[in-house]
Parts: sequence; structure tokens; C-alpha cells
Amino acid sequence: MNQLVGTIETVNIQPAEIKEPHPMAEFWYFFKQNTGAVIGLSIVMIFLVLAIVAPWLSPFDPAEIQDGALRLGPAWTADGHLPYLLGTDDVGRDQLSRLLYGARISLGVGFVVVFISLTAGTFLGLMAGYFGGWVDHIVMRSVDILMSLPSILLAIVVVSILGPSLLNAIIAVSVVAMPGFVRLTRASMMSEKVKNYVVASRTFGAHPARLIFREILPNCMAPIMIQGTLGFSEGILNAAALGFLGLGAQAPTPEWGTMLADSRAFIESSPWMVTLPGLCILLVVLGFNLFGDGLRDAFDPRLRK
Repeated sequence: MNQLVGTIETVNIQPAEIKEPHPMAEFWYFFKQNTGAVIGLSIVMIFLVLAIVAPWLSPFDPAEIQDGALRLGPAWTADGHLPYLLGTDDVGRDQLSRLLYGARISLGVGFVVVFISLTAGTFLGLMAGYFGGWVDHIVMRSVDILMSLPSILLAIVVVSILGPSLLNAIIAVSVVAMPGFVRLTRASMMSEKVKNYVVASRTFGAHPARLIFREILPNCMAPIMIQGTLGFSEGILNAAALGFLGLGAQAPTPEWGTMLADSRAFIESSPWMVTLPGLCILLVVLGFNLFGDGLRDAFDPRLRK
């Protein structure tokens, strides 16, 4: 019996290795649980695709005036004509073409505004949070002054100084959006710089630039990305508001806010001229807000359901 037992080879059974899910796969799993976030992402992607293919999808040039086609209704109405699917404006320009090209301008404005405000605001927030002292006082007191004024009023003041144009509107909206990134980045920096990995790197003589941009900044990117996504909607909305007031894009630029301003005199006789650009602004802002909320919930373990 002992000889038989001795001939039996012992088999070591190793427990199966448990692979941790990839961070992106984990993020997408929690993101898609939020129905509103998926809807928001879908809306943003639809408008992004429409903006990219606008030159091929537009039936007419957005600035081209069609003879004898003043304020025609959409094609499905009694006074509509098929070539003009969404009707024409008060001077005979095709509404569909102007809305498609307006998507390019509005989304482009949102991207540039977020890029400028995120870059400048993140840099100032990192400097203020890491160095503290007089650097922090100068940066944060300046931010407090900017935040003490209503955002649209501050944007109007900046555009009034620089002059009405689309470029100046972008600069004004970027200035308005920057304080939010400064405060958020500063708070993230102050919570990260006292952690053990930063203290250890500083002990080994790491340069402040390496600590800030190589060690700390990557760990601050999640809230900055969420703020940037929400900043898209704010930038588009503020740029449209400036265009509506005549301080942003100037005619004949097909910008949604400018289209609203040009059509407000015909709100009763030709309501589609006001409804269509207003609906585009509403959908894009709603899409970015839902998308940003979904990013926040997916990145924050405390908000995952």
C-alpha cells in the first residue's frame, strides 16, 4: 500500500490567475450603464459627423442667395419646396446648408474655447497649487475677480473692448471659462502633492517640473477632462449668446446664435427660422451636459451604481 501511494505523483493545483479588467473596459462598462450618458454621446457624435460631412451633405452654399426663395417653409409644409428641405431664411439662403455649416462653427468654437481655457487654466492651477505663497495669492485673487462678475457680462465687456468678431468672441468665452479650470486644478494639486509618491520623488531630488507634469498632472486629469467636456456646452452657449447680441460671428457667417438674431423679427410669420437653430443649440448643449455627467459618474467610484 505504501509503495502504491509512493508511486502516485502529487499534483500541485495552482489557483487560476484573476486578470484585472483593462481600465478602459472598466470605464466603458460603468459608462454605458448610464442611459443619459449614452444618449448624450450619441447626440454629440451625430452633430460631429454632420459637421464633418457638411460640405458634401449641404445642397447649397450657405451664403448663396436663391432668387425668389424668400422665407420658404420646410418641404413638408404647404408653402415649402423640395429642394429646400428645411426652408429658407429672410434673404433666400438655404436653412439646411446654414445649419450644417453652423455645426462646424459652433463645435469648432467649443473645441477652441476648451483648448485655450483648459491649457491656460490647468497651468495656472498647477503653479498656484504646487508653489503656494505669493504665486497662489496672485493667481487666486485674479480668479476671484473674474468670478465675481456674471460670465456673459464679462464676455460682453471683453468683446466690447476687442471689437465684435468670432475670434474675439472665442477669446472672451475662453477668459470666462478659465477660472473653473484654475480652481479645479489647484484643488487637485493640493490634494496630490502631499501623497507618498510625490514626497518620495521629492526626497530623491526630482525637479519641480518633473513632479508637476510627469508625476502629479496625470493623476489630476480625470476631473479636468470632465470639466473640459462640460466646458464644451458652456463655450457653445456663450458664443451663441454673443452672436445673438451681435458681438460674435458677423453676417453672413452661418453661426447658430447669429441665425437666431437674424430671424427674431420673423418669429410669428416664419417660426421655423427661429426654431431650427435654437433646437440645434439645445440638443448640442444637452448632449455635452449628459456626456459630461456620465464621465463624472464613470470616473468616480463613489458615484457608480
